[in-house]
Amino acid sequence: MKIVVADTNLTPHRERFEAALPGGVVVQWHPGGVPLGDLRDADVHIGSRFTAEMASAAEKLRLIHVAGAGTDKVDFGAVPNGVLVANTFHHERSIAEYVVASAVMLRRDFLAQDRALRRNAWATSVYDPSIPQLPTLGQAHIGFVGFGHIGQQTWNLFRAFGCTAAAVTGSGRVPACGLSWAADASQLNRLMHECDVAVVSAPLNEHTAGMIGEDQLSLLGADGVLINVGRGPLVQEQALYNALADNVIRAAAIDVWYRYPTAGGVSAPSHLPFADLPSILMTPHSSGVTSDTFAGRADDIAANVGRLDRGEPLKNVVAH
Repeated sequence: MKIVVADTNLTPHRERFEAALPGGVVVQWHPGGVPLGDLRDADVHIGSRFTAEMASAAEKLRLIHVAGAGTDKVDFGAVPNGVLVANTFHHERSIAEYVVASAVMLRRDFLAQDRALRRNAWATSVYDPSIPQLPTLGQAHIGFVGFGHIGQQTWNLFRAFGCTAAAVTGSGRVPACGLSWAADASQLNRLMHECDVAVVSAPLNEHTAGMIGEDQLSLLGADGVLINVGRGPLVQEQALYNALADNVIRAAAIDVWYRYPTAGGVSAPSHLPFADLPSILMTPHSSGVTSDTFAGRADDIAANVGRLDRGEPLKNVVAH
C-alpha cells in the first residue's frame, strides 16, 4: 500500500504516524502538494484538498483522508465511485481551552487593561472608581449555538467554574449533561437573550449561514460576549462589525473568518476593519491548532489505514 501525505500539520508527527501504520506500507511526504505522477499509484491520499484533476490522475486510489473535520475542499463530484472519504477531529479539547480562556479575558476586560497599562494607565476599580468590579466566570450563563464535540468538551470546562448553560442545535437533541435546557434553532433568540457568553460552533450549511445577525446580537446585549469557533459566515459580517463598533455587545473572540489567504498566510480576514476595534480578540483559525490535536489526528488516520489494510469498516467516513 502506498500513502501520499500532503498535510503540513502532520509533518511534526511523522515518526509517530509511520510507526502506527501496518507493515509494508510506503509513505511519501509532499507538504507542498502531491505531484500528479505520485498520485497515480497511490492507495491513500492524506490532505484537505482534492480536485477533479487529482481524481483523474489517481488511478488506484481507495481512500481520501482529511486530517481535520472540514471536507469543503474535496471535490466530491469528482471522487470516483468506491473511493472512501474520511475525516478526523481531536480538536475539541484545544478549542475548549481557547473558548474558556477568551471568555475570561473578555468578560474581565483584560484586553482593555493591557492596552491601558501600556500607556501607564491602571484601568481597574482600585485606581479608578468609575470602573465597575467585574464578575468571575462562574457567574456566567453560557449559550451554545451548536453542541457537538466542541460544545460538549467546552461545557465540561465551563461546568468546573460553576457556570450554567443552555444549547440550541439543529435537532434540539443533546446528551443529558446538566444543561438548563436545550432546544432546536427556533429558540435561538431566547438563548441569545438569556446568555452572557454565546459560543458558536454549529456546522455551516444552508440552514445556519447568517443565523446570527443584528437581532440576535442585540439580544445578547451590552454585557454579552460572542465567541465564534465554528465558521465565520454563521455570524453576519456587517452585523458583527456594527455590534462591536457601536458597543451593542461587550466583546467578541473571532477565530473563524470571512476571507482566508490563498498562499503565504497574508490576507485581511474581512473587507471590514475589524482590526481597528478595541473589543475584539482576533485569531487566525488557530483555536484547534496544537500538538495535541494533530498527534491525535495522526493516530486516527493511521488506525483507519490499518482498517483499510485489513478490510474492516473505517471510522468517520463522510457520505458523498
